[in-house]
Amino acid sequence: MYTTLKKVTEVAEQLNFTVGAFNTHNLEMLPDMLRAAKEMGSPIIIQTSVDTAKYIGFEVLVNVMKAICDNEMVDGVLHLDHARNFDDIKQAIDAGYTSVMYDGSHLPFKENILKTRAVVEYAHKRGVSVEGELGTIGGTEEGIHVAENDKVYTRPEDAIEFVKETNVDALAVAIGTNHGQFKSKTEVNIPLLKEIHAVVDVPLVIHGGTGVKEEDYPELINNGIRKFNVGTELLVNWTKTAKETFGQTEVNKSLRHNIIPANEAVKSIIEHKIGLFLNTESSLKSDK
Repeated sequence: MYTTLKKVTEVAEQLNFTVGAFNTHNLEMLPDMLRAAKEMGSPIIIQTSVDTAKYIGFEVLVNVMKAICDNEMVDGVLHLDHARNFDDIKQAIDAGYTSVMYDGSHLPFKENILKTRAVVEYAHKRGVSVEGELGTIGGTEEGIHVAENDKVYTRPEDAIEFVKETNVDALAVAIGTNHGQFKSKTEVNIPLLKEIHAVVDVPLVIHGGTGVKEEDYPELINNGIRKFNVGTELLVNWTKTAKETFGQTEVNKSLRHNIIPANEAVKSIIEHKIGLFLNTESSLKSDK
């Protein structure tokens, strides 16, 4: 079923797991991403940047998502990630996206509240969920760069006020992760996450999930992480596989023979991640 962020995170809260949020960079990836979730019996959040949505087409993405979710009987959310422009957010909502993120993390605290609130008011009237962000995630994503020295961690007291004043459906927290990190792993600030989780009652979100150590997943999930973003790992492995297949193929061979292995590489990663995100005894044992 084509559904919302609010609905899938409610289920995740009830059953104590996190929903994988995976970035697609082209339309080719999408079917296998959703089939991976179906095979694992989990809901899934498909994320696009604004640039990817414009490249593929907002309406195209919505219609393909609806069709595959219905045909495959999988609960899927289409989420616009890290949007800063109201017009882009409105276009996504009007086209049929079921979730959007307004990223006001670079703004003064009060301005972040006011602008996030405006997005929430527009979205909620149309049944669309909203994710906000407080603090800043390091690294680079879609041309937005935050240097290590410029990272600002989420303060629990700010989180209380932000959630109360904006009525967001989910809150992205800054606890040490970095966008685009795939050559190393980061040390997440779990004590800070515990403090935030103790004082706010909305689903919490990890950004820069590729750089998080898998052994940290259970403690993150057990302390309120209900949406877990993974993008760079998918992109890197899709591109590596595509480079291999395109480099070996005859120029007149159908493109699908080059792209199918790349899609399958993404599907395999998503299945593995979801297996851990479900936070079951079997997944914890298999990680040891």
